[in-house]
Amino acid sequence: MNYVKRLALGIGTAAMVLAPYANVDRVSAEETTDLLFSEYVEGSGYNKALEIYNGTGEAVDLSGYTVELYSNGSTTASTDLTLEGTLEAGDVHVIAHTSAGEEVLAKADTENGGVTNFNGNDPVVLKKADTVVDSIGQTGSEDSFGQDVTLVRDESITSGDTVIDDAFETSAEWNPYPKDTFENLGSYEVEEEEAVEKVTIAEARNASEGDTVRVEGVVTASFVTGGQTNLYVQDDTAGVILRGPSLDVDLGTRVEAQGTLGDYFGMAQIETLDSAIEETGSPGVPQPETVTSSGMTEDVEGELVQAENVTVESVNEFGDYTLQDEEGTLYSTPKEEGLLDVGDTYEQLTGVVNYSYNEYRIVPRNDRDVVTEVFAVQSSEESGSIVEGTEVELYTAQKNAEIRYTTDGSEADMDSTLYTGPIPITEDTTLSAVVVKEDGTVSEGKTFTYSVLPSVDDAEIHDIQGVGHTSPYEGQAVTGVIGVVTKLDGSSGFYMQSVNPDDDIRTSEGIYVYSSGHEVEVGDEVAVDGEVTEWREDGYSDVDDLLTTQISASGITEISSGSELPDTTVIGEDRIQPTETVEDDGMTSFDPKTDGLDFYESLEGMLVELPDATVTGPVKYEELPVYVETSEDQAFTDVDGLRLTEEDLNPERMLIDVDGEDIVAKTGDYFEGSITGVVNYDYSNYKIRPTGDLPELKDGGAEEEFGTLEGSETELSVATYNMENFSPETSPEKTARIAEQMVENMNAPDIVGLVEVQDNSGNEDDGTVDGSESYETLITAIEEAGGPTYEYAEVAPQDGQDGGIPGGNIRVGVIYNPERVTMTDKPAGDATTAVEVTEDGLSHNPARIAPQNEAWDDSRKPLAAEFEFNGEKVIVITNHFNSKGGDGAPFGAEHPYELGSEDQRMKQAALIREFTEKVEAEMENANVVVMGDLNDFEFSNPLEELEGDVLNNLIEDVDQQDRYTYNYQGNAQVLDHILATDSLYENAEIETINVNSNFSVENGRASDHDPVLALFDFEEESTHPGKMKGHDKWEDHPVHDEHPGKGNKKNGDKWEDHPVHDEHPGNGKGRNK
Repeated sequence: MNYVKRLALGIGTAAMVLAPYANVDRVSAEETTDLLFSEYVEGSGYNKALEIYNGTGEAVDLSGYTVELYSNGSTTASTDLTLEGTLEAGDVHVIAHTSAGEEVLAKADTENGGVTNFNGNDPVVLKKADTVVDSIGQTGSEDSFGQDVTLVRDESITSGDTVIDDAFETSAEWNPYPKDTFENLGSYEVEEEEAVEKVTIAEARNASEGDTVRVEGVVTASFVTGGQTNLYVQDDTAGVILRGPSLDVDLGTRVEAQGTLGDYFGMAQIETLDSAIEETGSPGVPQPETVTSSGMTEDVEGELVQAENVTVESVNEFGDYTLQDEEGTLYSTPKEEGLLDVGDTYEQLTGVVNYSYNEYRIVPRNDRDVVTEVFAVQSSEESGSIVEGTEVELYTAQKNAEIRYTTDGSEADMDSTLYTGPIPITEDTTLSAVVVKEDGTVSEGKTFTYSVLPSVDDAEIHDIQGVGHTSPYEGQAVTGVIGVVTKLDGSSGFYMQSVNPDDDIRTSEGIYVYSSGHEVEVGDEVAVDGEVTEWREDGYSDVDDLLTTQISASGITEISSGSELPDTTVIGEDRIQPTETVEDDGMTSFDPKTDGLDFYESLEGMLVELPDATVTGPVKYEELPVYVETSEDQAFTDVDGLRLTEEDLNPERMLIDVDGEDIVAKTGDYFEGSITGVVNYDYSNYKIRPTGDLPELKDGGAEEEFGTLEGSETELSVATYNMENFSPETSPEKTARIAEQMVENMNAPDIVGLVEVQDNSGNEDDGTVDGSESYETLITAIEEAGGPTYEYAEVAPQDGQDGGIPGGNIRVGVIYNPERVTMTDKPAGDATTAVEVTEDGLSHNPARIAPQNEAWDDSRKPLAAEFEFNGEKVIVITNHFNSKGGDGAPFGAEHPYELGSEDQRMKQAALIREFTEKVEAEMENANVVVMGDLNDFEFSNPLEELEGDVLNNLIEDVDQQDRYTYNYQGNAQVLDHILATDSLYENAEIETINVNSNFSVENGRASDHDPVLALFDFEEESTHPGKMKGHDKWEDHPVHDEHPGKGNKKNGDKWEDHPVHDEHPGNGKGRNK
């Protein structure tokens, strides 16, 4: 191929006059020893490619070479490609992704979607037979090395990187180019670009977009964003951003740089490369320009500024803060979390200015840019534990002042020791310091107290783990850390536990050691050298998870083998779990005795033992929830599961990692013997990873339930059922099971509100929205199970507008028995038409409620249907509120955690309540039933909003031990509800039919939700006094004690021994591995 590469001109040759496109050979053909990777393209979408260069001087038969891809930290190849053809001397072979753009495919010799399916952190290896000849990245590591960048091999490299699991430094052999740089692809020739004349930054900002410009300025800030570096530079005329991959320049350095002027949503930036930047001096960071809100204009964009006496008014979900100064409003978007607090006032706020969402914003660089009090001393280290030898820096924002300090416990004054540089802390120390102005004015003194931890050469595992969720040794290299290997994590690492524990239960004695390709065995006593890091384990990219303390090993020395393993910590005996509280102080203190979050952290990496554990939910995502001990007032379900209540999150639940285990369990089953494993963390939860076989699992006796409520001449039976993505593509076994439950367990209700009905093509994203075949499939199966012949009603959604699995177009609908109820004859609505209400009822039937309101964005629209029963009209509204995705996790890093999804459900609930109120106002003797999967608990804010003064939640009348329809990670909870207006609630009965949530598919589960069944009597007089405005319910509101209860219930009187506390913020966030 004859494509020409372009190399950015070095600053040192700026005065040279070069002929454009002059070809320069990188290396002579004789200098390379074998084939090499010469280019790596990780562009947008599928624009991904690899280039292989032959510099051997001879043609090479490619059939002996293989390219391997190592995905997601794997130590073994995930996929490979055997090359074909002959590569001539001095030529390149380009492998491009099959779905790449035309510009990339035009340069491809081979198209392959396997080995090019990388994302910047997936190493690639070139092999000749079984011998490695070159590699890019570090196998066994998920660290990013080439995200959103094009890497071109340096011309000086003559042999490949044959050690595939060592640390990979991009800058050592590769030149980075901006994302979607393709002109270099297809040739191993280099072309130099002519330099341009240097101009001021103000002149460069006024150039045309796409022009090549050269500027000189001082670096004031550096941020990595979107996989590239933003350097803020300024001269006497203006400021601007230099943007490029892997730009590494110290603040305060003067640089000269050449690049292309661009515009990023209204903000000027110069796109450049590390090779096009030269350091020309070190004058230091200039003093920030003082600004007010009125001065935050384009004139200061890219510059370092300082605002004074600003108060933080608010912050949005994206971390954008609104502030006030004396002249008005200004904005700030810190790069670090926690720098600003709403309600606080700061005497100084320093940062660089960027432009985002039509506002100029101050971007603080670090905590020193955020100053609560100018005339005060600050320390680089907060009071607390500190590693021996740590150097403490003192600083102040007060100009023309000095710092005086003491370390002997006395209070500092103007005559104390003058601070001239960092203070090394080698023993327990009380540091007192003051600021002294030129006129002799002394600030209020500040005291910092440090408890010294062992040096990095003497640290034990408990020292490294520390008292808290992160290590005091983070980022430091420790040596000779001794432990016994307790569990292997494949070839990627292992867990080890101390042989010299301390007596502080707050500090864990176990730790994970990351060491790709290690050769240790369980029982080896080893000494480990390496860097202490806080690692983010597997989890959702948009969730703030806790971190795992680990040692990234640089060396492992075996002391002995076959050692006896450390004693396990027996849960419920050696350590007692908190049973109600996960975290109650915003993580401001660390107390494993009271907070479940801290309890498990204090055992991180340690061997624990769970004796005779009870199962509290079926296996899901290869996790089995169990418990050992509970509180005396624990809220149990009827089958010994743990029930989520308003006050009790059940932190005693433990998730057992059963990946690879062939285990089928249901709620209430129990283990006869102990589960032993190490404490691990991922996906927002602590887990137990077993170290051996699980003990025998015993049957706890849970059985499917059969409802007792059934329609009669004057009684209407109504049910709601989330069928979990049902379509004609659903397996015959699941279809038959759902139909069987409808007939036998639910007594063939007169009306069933169905949730998660997919279109006719199921998950296939083909534009289909019609769901008629889904209903017909279900109706036929019900007939075959001995049930009645139902009819259905639905309004098909717009394609891709209602959330759920892409292509599935899930919606809500109803099936009804026409022998029992009549659907009033009116024109049906469509996907976008909002139903209206008159004295005659609904304007369309069935129809959607406010389908174009923002409350239903990317969410299922509610379906209203009008029926006649026993001479009366009944409006049935079936719902599927938005999911709890976006909520913070109880065992996450954010406390108090936010229910990010709740706001949308509040809006949805308000719309349904308002519609119900309109029905009551317009229709005489109105009867309304609201039901479905509301994705929230009976005590939640959205349910309170939905009820208002017009609806009554029948779920609140279900016996406490039966009050659940879903099981999430071992917490039995209510997500599915039936509510009714007073006229129906007066003579209503309800029961949850627990046929699914306690079970796995292997023992009868048909869906992940249980159905809910209600019976409304249209003849009997009221037995309920109804709702009173301003009150929840009358204190003497009776529970339905007259109905005989459910069939096949285990331990029916158990509730008397287990009173409940009903309070809990909850979390139902789903997970999709």
